[in-house]
Amino acid sequence: MVLKQRKKVEALPGCPMSKCMDLLGGCWTPEVLWSLSGGPRRFSELRRDSPFISAKVMTSRLRDLEQRGVITRTVMPTSPPTVEYGLTGLGQELLPAIRSIVEVGTRLLLREVSAVSEQEEADEQCSMR
Repeated sequence: MVLKQRKKVEALPGCPMSKCMDLLGGCWTPEVLWSLSGGPRRFSELRRDSPFISAKVMTSRLRDLEQRGVITRTVMPTSPPTVEYGLTGLGQELLPAIRSIVEVGTRLLLREVSAVSEQEEADEQCSMR
């Protein structure tokens, strides 16, 4: 039996997964994008959403994401000036991937909590004997 030859399909230059991970792979980047998924936020609000991120690192992430076209930075004409950050179209495109990661993480946490509860119940039953 002779195998049918497939038509040659032109490959994309580079790896699509790597291209996406270049945007998402930075330290704290998914957390920042997740915070912005609900709408534009000020710097202090982003810091409140992610208290473990230092101001220096948060500033660095925001600048990097703005340069890459993932977020926008809008200076409001107030006194003192305030700045809001929001997602661009590209940032919105990344949200389904982050949402999927959050869903899997939630299930993993629930399994962990369930396993701890089951272990505590087993320990309790053993101590009653």
